[in-house]
Amino acid sequence: MNHQKPISADHSRRHFLASSSMGIGSVALSWLLNQDPLQAKTPVVRPELEKKHFDLKLKPTHHAPKAKSMISMFMQGGPSHLDMFDPKPMLQKYDGKKFPGDIKYDNAAQASSTVLGSPWKFSKHGECGTELSELLPGLSEVVDDIVLMRSMHTGVNNHGQSIYAMHSGRILPGRPTLGSWLTYGLGCESENLPAYIAMVDPGGAPVLGVDNWTNGWLPSLYQGTVIRPKEPRILNLNAPPHLSGKAQEKYLDFLGKLNQKHLNQHPGEDDLSARIASYELAAKMQTAATEALDLSKETKATQALYGIDVSESAEFGKRCLISRRLIERGVRFVQIMTGNQHWDHHTSMRTSLPRTCKRVDVPSAGLVKDLKQRGLLDETLVHWGGEMGRLPVIQNDAGMAKQGRDHNTYGFSMWLAGGGLKRGMTYGGTDEFGHHAVVDKVSPSDYHATLMHLFGMDAERLTFTRNGAEQSLIDKQVNRIVHEIIA
Repeated sequence: MNHQKPISADHSRRHFLASSSMGIGSVALSWLLNQDPLQAKTPVVRPELEKKHFDLKLKPTHHAPKAKSMISMFMQGGPSHLDMFDPKPMLQKYDGKKFPGDIKYDNAAQASSTVLGSPWKFSKHGECGTELSELLPGLSEVVDDIVLMRSMHTGVNNHGQSIYAMHSGRILPGRPTLGSWLTYGLGCESENLPAYIAMVDPGGAPVLGVDNWTNGWLPSLYQGTVIRPKEPRILNLNAPPHLSGKAQEKYLDFLGKLNQKHLNQHPGEDDLSARIASYELAAKMQTAATEALDLSKETKATQALYGIDVSESAEFGKRCLISRRLIERGVRFVQIMTGNQHWDHHTSMRTSLPRTCKRVDVPSAGLVKDLKQRGLLDETLVHWGGEMGRLPVIQNDAGMAKQGRDHNTYGFSMWLAGGGLKRGMTYGGTDEFGHHAVVDKVSPSDYHATLMHLFGMDAERLTFTRNGAEQSLIDKQVNRIVHEIIA
């Protein structure tokens, strides 16, 4: 008689998952962990052996929050503050002359000491009278709703290190990003959508790729979930037509029984129970995500507000509009990324910078307008900025058409709106040439401490135990909450 070894529950479950083609398995995303877990009978366990439970349920804050959600438009590459946000008469006075000071170049081979005055005119806008470049007609219309910060600095003249500093507080890799900390500390209002979403550019992933939305050493459910820049924006979300409906229901029912049997054999495993629950919630996402990403029901007026009716700004406008729809549906943090080095204008700045501005200016302003008219701006924090600015001297001095600017991380600009901030305000300042932040300097740690405060959190009290040490976003660095910009 041929005796065969019985197939274990684990083997049959794995075999079934591996051989299935329903699509739903690949949508069991990390952010779904530990929501509505399928409960098995909990055995008596020793407290010292219990695993800490992580989930995305709403958490209490340290104090009353002003902001509930955040949309960050990250302009990777280094937007030129000197040509967009920070007018410097001394640049115009010294245009074409030798810079009267020391400059730290990133690219010494193409460096020069010749001052480059901005080719674009600045003028005052709004009741606040903030000066902006003619490159930003969209932002000029919402300048009374923003805080323009002109004194950011990271001090490391390198894209990667400055990106790490702005996203995760340190210049080294491997740490959780701001979006991960917010979802870890606050949870999420949506049960059917990711808590943290990253929307990448069709031109390619930004420098450092997934490090821009990594959970680092926080549990994986706090990692950003990527939405593609083209359809289908989420791969494998829906089952093939011939396997949808009743066929999928039967599949999920059978899978649930296998999972439950597997869970009963491994009691007390929180991650396992959450992973099992993810299949059930992923099925909900088939409807929720499809609806949230569908712009067809937005009016033509709304789409025009985001510049979707203009070819140059249509793609970025769609991502900005999707971000509003996601925030409306309870998503905590949405990150809109521009592509690899889109703002890194080392050369041919006179043509490349206007083109890049035209792509994002109207959609960015449209987002602020739309949130405001829907009553969402007060509780939604909007960020626009990159990891650095540009130097006041010419790079690639090979004729006017080829001139550009090198990196400058010692002083640059970004803007914020909503989420409990003052409006129509400029804060901080650089020196007379725009090289160094000298007035009310704001470091990445100051920026992060301020954001966490707006969300009702003390950035140093929100910690995660790693290798026996308490870790935080601030990580014991010197920091201050910039109370001057808070309403």
